[in-house]
Amino acid sequence: MTLALEALGWLIFLVGIGISIGLHEIGHLVPAKAFGVKVTQYMVGFGPTAWARRRGETEYGVKWIPLGGYIRMIGMYAPEKGADPTVLRASTTGRFGALIEDARRQSMEEIGPEDADRVFYKLPVRKRIVVMLGGPFMNLAVALFLFTIVVSVIGLPQVTTTVGRVVPCVPTATNTAGDVAADGTCAGSEPTSAAKSGLQAGDVVLEVDGQPIEVWEQAQTAIRAADPGPTPIVVDRGGEEITLVVPLGTVQTPTYDEQGNPTGETEERVFLGVAPGFQRVTEPVSAVPGFVWDTTVRAVTTLVTLPARMVDLVRQVSTDEARDPNGIVGPVGVGRIAGEVVALEDTPVIDKTGYILGLLAGLNLFLFLFNLIPLLPLDGGHVAGAVWESIKRRWARMRHQPDPGPVDIAKALPLTYIVSIGLIAMGGVILIADLIEPIRIS
Repeated sequence: MTLALEALGWLIFLVGIGISIGLHEIGHLVPAKAFGVKVTQYMVGFGPTAWARRRGETEYGVKWIPLGGYIRMIGMYAPEKGADPTVLRASTTGRFGALIEDARRQSMEEIGPEDADRVFYKLPVRKRIVVMLGGPFMNLAVALFLFTIVVSVIGLPQVTTTVGRVVPCVPTATNTAGDVAADGTCAGSEPTSAAKSGLQAGDVVLEVDGQPIEVWEQAQTAIRAADPGPTPIVVDRGGEEITLVVPLGTVQTPTYDEQGNPTGETEERVFLGVAPGFQRVTEPVSAVPGFVWDTTVRAVTTLVTLPARMVDLVRQVSTDEARDPNGIVGPVGVGRIAGEVVALEDTPVIDKTGYILGLLAGLNLFLFLFNLIPLLPLDGGHVAGAVWESIKRRWARMRHQPDPGPVDIAKALPLTYIVSIGLIAMGGVILIADLIEPIRIS
């Protein structure tokens, strides 16, 4: 049953990411067609084609690898300045020059005499920007829609003073969740203080070592401040106040910096062995923009620190260093987490739904931000080219000079291939990390 539920979680995630990619491409497709550009292909996925059908001048299809998509617009690259756009040069010199020439040739071969005015590069700058930003902003709209459901319909989880889970065994490097072994014992470890004292899930913590508890953070502070040894903890169990004497012990735990990243060092601290319970609290729709803004700030921070995080990930995968639970996770890792969430026992469906929708919302927000990076082949690279063209034309008008014409983004193809290779390499490292040392939901 667990495997079936994990497979269901994977399926939900794959469908969700496929829909997100499909909507992203629709964000490009609709304005392109509205502005008269000829679109020959609309594809969701990469690799071999799984299904395709032609409607009018456009072929719509799905490919087997659901990790991307594209629309094919004719005339993405303008002809070389000063050249006859109807004549293809026979040859060129230099490896990069040949690369640029080949891209222009392929772009020109798609254009028939009847399509001369339906090419992308002839659109006004503002329309080209609308076409290229249509995809990312579609992802932003999806993210806002899903975040609204999570925040205002399902509700955000708020920590309570109720014990949600009693960890049976003191966690170790090989048993980070503190679960019991197959034989029912804490193999290689020992029972936690909470398990020894008889604390139960559902107990409401009222006092810790004589200090009244109103919020869970107070309980955490009191436990950390307590001395190892017998410590009284008062709980409400089914309406009855019970005082438990808990034999608090100490464990070596990893330390983290202010950003939540592991420092590689450990410290000895008092360990009780309980996790708090949660209750979902809905917020008004007016709270959604603030929630999305906070999430966006964290996502931008992740993008800015991406090179450093990749270095950390390579080191963690190639050494015995534990993987950062707050580090980079790829599609395979997120899919695994989605599967584990769906397979969780004793977890309400509403909580699973909120978590999965939150994952998909975060994914769409990240796609929005990532595609705004002003580098080809990302959408932001095409936007940057259009903006640069507008600046050059305005500058030429101010100086009463001839119109410089479209910006030749084909000249940026060598950089495009370098960026593409870098993205593929990053994806490969993340995939290896997700396969050999996955981040678990526990």
